[in-house]
Amino acid sequence: MNEMTPPQSASAEPTSNSATGLLDRIFRLTERDTSVSREVMAGATTFAAMAYIIAVNPAIMSNAGMDRADLVSATALAAIFGSAMMGLWANLPLAVAPAMGSNVIFTYVIVKQMGMPWQGALAMVAFTGVLFLILSLSKLRERVARDVPEALKVGIQAAVGTLIVFIALRGAGFVVQNPSTYIAMGSLRSPPVLLTLAGLLLTPVLVARRVPGGLILSIAVLTLIGFFVPGANGKMVTSVPSAIVSWPRWPTSTFMALDVGYLVSHFVVALPLLFYFLCAEFFSTLGTLIGVTGAANLRRPDGSIPNATAAFATDATASIVGPLLGTSVVTAYIESITGVQAGGRTGLTSLTVAAFFCLALFFWPVFVIIPPQATAPALVLVGVLMMQGLARIDMTDLVNAVPIVLTLLVTVLTNNLINGMALGTLSYIALEVAMGRRSRIPAMVWGLGVVFIAYAVVIAQIF
Repeated sequence: MNEMTPPQSASAEPTSNSATGLLDRIFRLTERDTSVSREVMAGATTFAAMAYIIAVNPAIMSNAGMDRADLVSATALAAIFGSAMMGLWANLPLAVAPAMGSNVIFTYVIVKQMGMPWQGALAMVAFTGVLFLILSLSKLRERVARDVPEALKVGIQAAVGTLIVFIALRGAGFVVQNPSTYIAMGSLRSPPVLLTLAGLLLTPVLVARRVPGGLILSIAVLTLIGFFVPGANGKMVTSVPSAIVSWPRWPTSTFMALDVGYLVSHFVVALPLLFYFLCAEFFSTLGTLIGVTGAANLRRPDGSIPNATAAFATDATASIVGPLLGTSVVTAYIESITGVQAGGRTGLTSLTVAAFFCLALFFWPVFVIIPPQATAPALVLVGVLMMQGLARIDMTDLVNAVPIVLTLLVTVLTNNLINGMALGTLSYIALEVAMGRRSRIPAMVWGLGVVFIAYAVVIAQIF
């Protein structure tokens, strides 16, 4: 991932053309030693790497009771807005779209477990976007990045990744309930289970071999095979679409459907989730910015990131617009690094990604019929990638290991992220105090511990 193709000279493409000259001035192509054709190719590469979100995000969030076809449109529109804004304002080769992980928490924790209506959950995500925007435009950004311990950040990310894997396999029927062991593997006599198994073997091979668009390719292949695989009720796993191409559909049922009143009346219950979304969005964006700008050699000599404030503010603004359209948190995608490896160096790469998402709007009938057996392997791989942060942690130190393991295991075993976050945070505080290092605990972590205790008391009264 750190190796990339050395950029070729931008002089290979003439810049005398007035349109090309205008793009050169807007995106500083010559200064960053790139060209229009290279930026467009990089944008196409990035889109291929992240296009799976058009299928996966609606498949997940529709379980919250939202219209799947409208979610396809909302997902693409949010990606168009965020990627175009990133390209035009921050001039960075970063694509933006609805975030994996946050959509799972939105659907399975907030709506299905806590019983919050999806309209109220959208209001909560939008409010988080407002907080993130304030944070992005202030000096608090540096303090948050410094104060939250690495063990808690990595533990939360790994827990969400594990939860994604479990939910994906359960949704595809690969993992089922069992009265003796609670969960078990689905029957290998079941054709849908065998299709999922084939995908679990195929998808990581495609990605490991760096096949362009490996995730979306695996989804497409499994969806096509699903036309010939019998599923439930005598129907095939993949149903026949009503059309291949259709006029873009406006997300009527989800657009401006936020229930702000519900958020206000249940603010105490929502507070830990607000913290999760805020931290997840902030650190995801920070990590992506560091990774992508480093790979593109765009960081300044002092290590700072160019246009970082604009990039953070773009993420935050997109996370306000996303819920207005009907989707969860919107964030910069680490898959953008594939475009950087293809030569992308400017915001023209992001603008190209936005253009491809515009084209995708015309194929919404196809995205609607993609079965869970086709998306599950892609989700499993996304979950695996979210656990890579564990390699940065010294797991021989119990102060690191215990919070991470508790966060991960309790989240998965109770199917509740808040439970995992609470025990992970409280165990971190307890261990630091026991080791006589009370002064090392940031005020933010103390405050978070109080929030989780208050949350537990409120939940105990409600349930």
